[in-house]
Amino acid sequence: MVKNKPKSEPQEEMSLLKHLEELRRVIIVSLVAVGIATIGCFFFSDQIMAIFTKPVEDLGYSLYFIGMTEGIFTKLKVSLLAGVVVASPIIFWKIWRFLVPALYPHERKYILKLFPLSVILFGLGVSFAYFAIFPLAVFFLIKLAGDVEPMLTISKFLSFTLCFLIPFGLLFEFPLVVYFLAHIGIISPEFLIKNRKYAIVGTFILAAMLTPGPDPISQLIMAAPMLVLYEVGIFVAKVTSRKRQMKLEELAGDEV
Repeated sequence: MVKNKPKSEPQEEMSLLKHLEELRRVIIVSLVAVGIATIGCFFFSDQIMAIFTKPVEDLGYSLYFIGMTEGIFTKLKVSLLAGVVVASPIIFWKIWRFLVPALYPHERKYILKLFPLSVILFGLGVSFAYFAIFPLAVFFLIKLAGDVEPMLTISKFLSFTLCFLIPFGLLFEFPLVVYFLAHIGIISPEFLIKNRKYAIVGTFILAAMLTPGPDPISQLIMAAPMLVLYEVGIFVAKVTSRKRQMKLEELAGDEV
């Protein structure tokens, strides 16, 4: 009699050719989804660009393009970026369907729990930067230039905006990373507290690397939330480590 496979085992292994064929299907569907979404977003590119340029326009300044192709290429970049965002549910779904056969049930449960949270944290980071930090950075950077009239080009301002917003989205993932590492016992709250002074120095170095400009104002503006997130990470590590210790004690009690 053939025994059934335990539920904790992954699904049957596919051959290498089937894996490659499935990966090819994932890539093709993802590219098609991004292409269709990009074409659709192109018709709304002016409205999307207005969202990016609002902090500058609120100060009474305009954006220009100085090359024949700069304007249209900027609209294409914005459309592609928006297209990736719009098509992301399809992309994530296809990637998930590709990975599911190789995962154990508890691994699927863990990913289903952490992945939506990571997306939410990334969105919160970008939103926080756009509404709370970015307008302040634009104001200081323009006003500190003095009486010199700025002539901002649309392509460089878009690059500046993306280089400013995306790192904030990634930084907001820090508490989730701490949760994962504390959950598996790699780091502890004591470790984070002990190395706080090194983290502060590293925070300012990282802020200098992530900010799109060399000015100290934008670096300070980016470093401040990073320090707050580090303290949040310590709190998350304390809670997670406490729960992990309780679980280990329960398992030890059951074995006895």
